[in-house]
Amino acid sequence: MTKVGSAAAVGTLVIACTLLTSSAAFAKDPGGSQFDVSGSNETDSGQTLESRIVFRGSTGGSGAKEAGQFTPAGDWTPPACWYEPKWTPAEFSKEFQKEWNIPHASGVGEAYALSKDYYINGKPYKDFNKSETGKGLWWDAVRDKSREESGDPAAFACDTKTFWVENGETPKVENAVTPKILADLAYSRIKVPDTEVTLAPANTTKVNLPTWAWLDRAKFENVSVTASLDVGGVNLQATTTAKPIALKLEPGTSDAEVYPSSGECTFNDDGSIGEPYAKGKADQTPPCGIRYLRSSGDGSFKLRATITWEVSWTGTGGAGGDLPNGTFGTEQNVTVQEIQAVNR
Repeated sequence: MTKVGSAAAVGTLVIACTLLTSSAAFAKDPGGSQFDVSGSNETDSGQTLESRIVFRGSTGGSGAKEAGQFTPAGDWTPPACWYEPKWTPAEFSKEFQKEWNIPHASGVGEAYALSKDYYINGKPYKDFNKSETGKGLWWDAVRDKSREESGDPAAFACDTKTFWVENGETPKVENAVTPKILADLAYSRIKVPDTEVTLAPANTTKVNLPTWAWLDRAKFENVSVTASLDVGGVNLQATTTAKPIALKLEPGTSDAEVYPSSGECTFNDDGSIGEPYAKGKADQTPPCGIRYLRSSGDGSFKLRATITWEVSWTGTGGAGGDLPNGTFGTEQNVTVQEIQAVNR
């Protein structure tokens, strides 16, 4: 055997021997593996979920440019792995045979024999449960691709080998898919519009002159994503909704005052933030805005506008609740000029 062949065989042996070890963190065979499956697989911003979960819904507010995902408050993260129904008996048989279509090196035969006993020879399953076709499905682990590739240990916490679940039964396995898991996954798919505020004066303002800031209601309506799983006897769904609740302004310099003093402008009853500037309001204090106390010189200050989104979910069977708030912000340049007087 060549060195290349030997290396491949050894690698296969290491992989195969995880089959019946429930604590194996990197199981890669039909006993805790992650096979790509057909269905509603999606790729989003480099993240691929090898899953039959379907995502649909809003990716930004009406009339607003899609921007990106918000950042959850605290250290909350969506699931890194979970279990879901993946194969009929015939499909699992096909995947199993494909996975074991390898040159048999020393040691691999024993692991293969154990696998055959477990899934084919009645210890405990016989012929991939083909006699139970239509009565249930084989469940297996799905991992968040980006977290798996980064080596995040959480992505390998789902190390239970492939298991059978009868239609209508709820598997007693930690991380088995639920409406709450679907809601968490939907949370990670929500995209929100950018947060560039309208300023008056626009782009270039003056030292000590109040700069009015506002956001039009059309840009910041609620956004939501629904995650659903309808495979065999499993029919679950959850909708996660984000509602904008506040705008925080950070002037880009300590030599500035914000309105209100907290720097957080709340949404009005009509869904807008702040108040558009109108002629004759130059001497008034804006409900949402900034007053720069010094010039930006030959450059500009980076005004950061961050929206806080309140997140909740509802799901199958009346389930629901709150999820952590999310924030998303963008920066825009503001030039501040020094003048001695302002004509109004």
